[in-house]
Amino acid sequence: MDTSSHNISALFAQLGLPNNSDEIERFIESHRSLRKTEDLSAADFWNESQASFLREAIAEDSDWAEIVDQLDARLRT
Repeated sequence: MDTSSHNISALFAQLGLPNNSDEIERFIESHRSLRKTEDLSAADFWNESQASFLREAIAEDSDWAEIVDQLDARLRT
């Protein structure tokens, strides 16, 4: 069983993105433009592997789903 911490920093690391707080905030600020009807995983700034991970996290209601939902919300404000 995976008992690692699933926080925003861990999610960014899982996605292969810089995961320090400044880089995370910079990413969110520069990509904060998702339309209300657009799926997070369909955004054009993800590569196929990242999009697949995000889709599966939500579809399978995995341990990552909550933090993926949080990222989704932050990218829409």
